[in-house]
Amino acid sequence: MTPAGPLDDIDRRIIAILQADGRRAYKQIAEDLGIPASSVRYRVQRLEESGTLQIVGIANPLTIGFDRLAMIGMRVRPGSAREVCRELRELPETSYVVMVAGQYDVMVEVICRDTDHFTDLLNRRLLLIDGVLSTDSFFVLEVHKLAYGWGVGGVESSLLDAPEIAPGSGLDQRDSR
Repeated sequence: MTPAGPLDDIDRRIIAILQADGRRAYKQIAEDLGIPASSVRYRVQRLEESGTLQIVGIANPLTIGFDRLAMIGMRVRPGSAREVCRELRELPETSYVVMVAGQYDVMVEVICRDTDHFTDLLNRRLLLIDGVLSTDSFFVLEVHKLAYGWGVGGVESSLLDAPEIAPGSGLDQRDSR
């Protein structure tokens, strides 16, 4: 990955638009921003190559056969946190791996089919990673916010309006009061 360099207002606006709708056509983005579609295409490619932007489809795990979401706090041997994170990010069950300061050294979010899958992951893979000393697991009971629109302030709200989510889909966790 090559660094994208400092982001300008156009980069931020493109990121914001794609965070709201990752399938939006470059031509539409270009029209919204008043720039050529080729500029949008070039900028998106540069942002992807630098690791600044990744465009993915995010599925609700509860609707595609996964029943166990958990956060796991890990204590690791001093000096081994980065290597533990490298190993964790290779596991298909991990969706979020971060090195942290505080009570834990590493936090990881995992998504598993069921309790047996989670138990196998924890006991036969996570605890056997060199450097892992202990873990504390926290099962997710409800999700009240799941957002991906960070660090792109200054964009018109009309460009950031998310599409409506069907009630009961499990994705819309906004307080309905």
